[in-house]
Amino acid sequence: MSRPVIIGLTLDSEQPGGYSKFPWYAIRENYCGAVVRAGGLPILLPHEPDHAAEYLDLIDGLIVTGGAFDVDPALFGSQDRHDTVTTKDRRTAFELAITRLALAADKPVLGICGGQQLLNVALGGTLVQHIPDEVADALAHEQPNPRNEPGHEVAITEGSILHRITGTARVAVNSAHHQAVKTVGPGVIIDAVAPDGVIEGIEMPGRRFCLGVQWHPEFEISPPDEAIFRAFVAAARG
Repeated sequence: MSRPVIIGLTLDSEQPGGYSKFPWYAIRENYCGAVVRAGGLPILLPHEPDHAAEYLDLIDGLIVTGGAFDVDPALFGSQDRHDTVTTKDRRTAFELAITRLALAADKPVLGICGGQQLLNVALGGTLVQHIPDEVADALAHEQPNPRNEPGHEVAITEGSILHRITGTARVAVNSAHHQAVKTVGPGVIIDAVAPDGVIEGIEMPGRRFCLGVQWHPEFEISPPDEAIFRAFVAAARG
């Protein structure tokens, strides 16, 4: 039997309340299910920044998941901090550490929603701190309908890696974010954009796999969503 393709997924963290009276980790099942259906074996990564290298040695590919929090603006050089910004500093420290190590080792990386924002910061980019205040006539990027339904379309750049993976120039996506990529890091390509101009996808050419999407393809609301996971796991298989 061939060795399984091990995919590491970053966890979210919560303070006491709800599930436990003590701090706890969390992840939606569909992140793991999407990896399994694409041929990978998911393992979950707790927030231990000092052990990021050891965790990276265990995995073939890294998924940086989303969450209802923000990257500290100081980490991308901003001296201002919008009132809506909330952070999870230990989670971000771990995600930045393991993402930078994965990039240095050229291991496949997929950033999803907030994970795309984290990936962009790791690659030297900056973020829009609050879309309604920075984007004129912005769409409802925190869509009112359920997350397993589309909220808007995105246009995919012809000739991009994302275009090759999805095989389409437009795709309907779900949307659950108030921040977005503002400027990309050196060598990073914008590969998907919403009708209001908000950046919805980034990629780094020349790597085994380095892709960020602002939506949540783990809900698999369209064939392109499934194709993203298949392409990522295939790259991690080597």
